[in-house]
Amino acid sequence: MPLQFAALLLAAWLAPAPPPQEPVLVSAAISLTDALLEIERAYTAAGGGPLRFNFAGSNVLARQIVNGAPADLFISADLVQMQHVEQAGALAPGSSSGHSLLSNSLAIVTPPAGAPIRTVRDLVRPSVRRIAIGDPAAVPAGFYARQYLERAGLWEALQPKLLPLVNVRAALAAVESGGADAAIVYHSDAAASNKVVLGFVVPDSEAPRIVYPAAIMKAAKNRAGAEKFLSFLRGPEARRIFERFKFRPYLWTH
Repeated sequence: MPLQFAALLLAAWLAPAPPPQEPVLVSAAISLTDALLEIERAYTAAGGGPLRFNFAGSNVLARQIVNGAPADLFISADLVQMQHVEQAGALAPGSSSGHSLLSNSLAIVTPPAGAPIRTVRDLVRPSVRRIAIGDPAAVPAGFYARQYLERAGLWEALQPKLLPLVNVRAALAAVESGGADAAIVYHSDAAASNKVVLGFVVPDSEAPRIVYPAAIMKAAKNRAGAEKFLSFLRGPEARRIFERFKFRPYLWTH
């Protein structure tokens, strides 16, 4: 082996390994859990960098970010929580109110052994004693549910039955465990569970417009990685996964 070639091999062997890539810190609404974990696998397979997710109710995530918790990218389940973050000055320049990434629908679910629910007025029946929803005072899914029931003229009538919970996945879990006779969740949540029965999906004409905005944070430590992942979320491969989980890319539906 020529000495020059051997020296090159030795230099390559002794060279320090490149530092590990900094993960993109993604704070995302808990209803996105299943879809984003699958998208993460597709993103990694396509050569994207590492991701680290923080899933919770959008109100909790917004409060964390405003209080200084690290995040590169925030995906909220409504505009209100994104606006809280914006008003606190935490969005990167050019990310005003976030990019409207996704839409969703409300759905009514019941336990497998429960009485079937086919219309919203079926919730008034005496056999439906507890209806789980996200807390309307704090949680986007609960706020959307309240608007829907108000439009249907049933908010006051159903008040004694409502079980407000910390987030939409808690409302889904209440039905899965038998702790509630029905829940108002997102269509994506209903599709993600094999322990509930889908009563019906609320027509968009009867429900508030559901928007999932996404924005880069001003304090992002990995802004380039966050921008790359957000671009992937807008692309065709992520779109197919989102649609399989019953989300609808916002730009294609509005």
